[in-house]
Amino acid sequence: MSYGGGYGSSRDGGYSNGYSGGQGYSNGHSNGYSGGHGGSNGYSGGGGGGDRMSNLGAGLKQQHWDLATLPKFEKSFYKEDPAVTSRSQRDVDEFRRKKEITIQGRNVPRPVETFDEAGFPAYVMSEVKAQGFPHPTAIQSQGWPMALSGRDVVGIAETGSGKTLTYCLPAIVHINAQPLLAPGDGPIVLVLAPTRELAVQIQQEMTKFGKSSRIRNTCVYGGVPKGGQIRDLSRGVEVCIATPGRLIDMLESGKTNLRRVTYLVLDEADRMLDMGFEPQIRKIIGQIRPDRQTCMWSATWPKDVRQLASDFLNDFIQVNIGSMDLSANRRITQVVEVVSEFEKRDRMIKHLEQIMEDRSNKILIFTGTKRVADDITRFLRQDGWPALSIHGDKQQNERDWVLNEFKNGKSPIMVATDVASRGIDVRDITHVFNYDYPNNSEDYVHRIGRTGRAGRLGTAITLFTTENAKQARDLVNILQEAKQNIDPRLAEMGRYSGGGGGGRGYGRGGHRGGRGGFTASNAAPLGRSRW
Repeated sequence: MSYGGGYGSSRDGGYSNGYSGGQGYSNGHSNGYSGGHGGSNGYSGGGGGGDRMSNLGAGLKQQHWDLATLPKFEKSFYKEDPAVTSRSQRDVDEFRRKKEITIQGRNVPRPVETFDEAGFPAYVMSEVKAQGFPHPTAIQSQGWPMALSGRDVVGIAETGSGKTLTYCLPAIVHINAQPLLAPGDGPIVLVLAPTRELAVQIQQEMTKFGKSSRIRNTCVYGGVPKGGQIRDLSRGVEVCIATPGRLIDMLESGKTNLRRVTYLVLDEADRMLDMGFEPQIRKIIGQIRPDRQTCMWSATWPKDVRQLASDFLNDFIQVNIGSMDLSANRRITQVVEVVSEFEKRDRMIKHLEQIMEDRSNKILIFTGTKRVADDITRFLRQDGWPALSIHGDKQQNERDWVLNEFKNGKSPIMVATDVASRGIDVRDITHVFNYDYPNNSEDYVHRIGRTGRAGRLGTAITLFTTENAKQARDLVNILQEAKQNIDPRLAEMGRYSGGGGGGRGYGRGGHRGGRGGFTASNAAPLGRSRW
């Protein structure tokens, strides 16, 4: 299949002309890991408290778009492969049923079943095949034709479903069909993400697959110095991956603009709204031409996300993987134990003793507050367990170090607040342990979704107290939907609880001072090894 040809050569010519190519990721990446100021961020994403303040962006000029005078751009690239066309509607329906794909909207393209059927240009396909993936995931099978068609798209799928590539590969095709950047131009593709961890991971994917066509990118997020990000933006990047607060900061200070953006991605839209970023998202979208292509990705489809889609997407088509109700990954075994508050530490140790008998296991422990995360980490280390913690009060270099120690198995126990419940892409987490139950069922599903990824099995263990009783009914529903065993005491609570959750409770915590500039919890000496 052809996309008009010649993308590679035209970009090669453009990059020898004053831009010298290849600067986006190396600069953005090295600066993204250069220490950072951290400290005040209650959440993980883009610049701490400022990201959640609705007056952020007050200095942005209101844009008045005249579509008649705006430069035209190409956004429709999809040509159905003959193999896809030849399938009967019955075969298509059966494929969607098996993959739990449901669609909504007008003239939704048929799904593809192989990478070749997606019809990506050779420069994209060579990178995909080099990764060794056997076939597209469900969201990719249906999402690629939708995104390549140029339509506005909503995708609802669990974390770990392969959605990043679902929008990254069409973005690369989109960029290569547009005129080259001129000096002073902003990006062509903008990806908004809730947390810096997720933003960096998206950047890594975009770098990997955009390398062959010399697409430059940068990652713009708070908690680190701005210098490297500003340099990337001033040199020109085709792709900007950003958290909302830091991007608005860059726009207000004139370091970039969004006049060239024709492909907008909102990744983990539900999480961004959950973290209070809706005013910033609305201000950012107001800076982008209205005839852009917009792709919105979310793990859930609550009312506020539906409203955002209605406000900013035009005649969109939607794909949903799995149930439209809030549901947990069926590959995860969920164990919920009803305990008292003072039993929690003993129960946690008993589970750790069993889990860590297998030295290849990795466990992610969630707490409700930063203070508890630090206290638990210190307690575990003093008891001989190789635990480290990550949350929004820790500086960026410490968070990166902790995540790396966890990924490579040197510290197979990581304690986290909900800062890590999305966006941290560690594929081989075998167990999630909810030391504290979250304040709502959506966060429960997102937390346990850290395990059971990429086709693997996983286990989620949750300690549930009478203080969590108002959440019992929702939790029982999730367990029943996933066909899990239910503690009779939890079922009893569920019969009498009202359901629904309160607001978020984030602790103050964050005791500083420890070795090497790290917080005291991560610098606590290990007791006699239990592992």
